[in-house]
Formats: sequence, C-alpha cells, structure tokens
Amino acid sequence: MKKNINPEYLACPIRQVISRFGDKWSMLVLYALDRSDTGVMRFCELHAHMSDCSQKMLSKTLKGLQKSHLVSRKGYPEVPPRVEYKLTDVGLSLIPAIEQLIGWVKKHFDEVVRP
Repeated sequence: MKKNINPEYLACPIRQVISRFGDKWSMLVLYALDRSDTGVMRFCELHAHMSDCSQKMLSKTLKGLQKSHLVSRKGYPEVPPRVEYKLTDVGLSLIPAIEQLIGWVKKHFDEVVRP
C-alpha cells in the first residue's frame, strides 16, 4: 500500500534547509571549521578531528555543504594538490545556532540519552 505524502510537507522550508546540515557529520564539519585557528582546514585536518567518519563520508559531507553554500572549497595547483575548506558567510551565520544547540545538549545530555 502506497502512502500518500502531503506535497506541502515535502516543500516545507524548514525540512528543506535542516536536511542540508542536520546530520551529525555536517554539524561536526561546520563546528570544526569555526573552531580552527585560521578558519581554514585541509581535508586531512578535518578527518583527524572526525576519525570515526570515513574519508568517503567526509568527502560526501563536504560536497553537500558546498552545494548548500555553507562551506567553500579552494584548490591550489600544486604537487601534491592542496585543497582548503572554510565557512562561507552563510555558514558563519549558522554557527550561533549550532552553539546554542551544543549548550542545550550539554545541559540535557543525561536526560536525553538515559535508557
């Protein structure tokens, strides 16, 4: 039996935007870039911060964040190639909301994860 989905639900702006960065890897990438000393990180630096994320998943996450205009990628024509990532202005504007969420998580962690 096919379930009917309301088209308004699929077009919901909140759903459309949150789905672009609401997964755990995207949030961690955004936060890591914001917390870096220079605001710029190479792929290997990001992967070191998120060692439980596979390289394939990190690459997919970065591409998605670029497509959503939250992260920019700059490649340098060197040998070996060097690629750097940083937050865009849109990505930077999201950081205060992520920080608020982190504060909420710290306050309510035990309540939420308690079995």
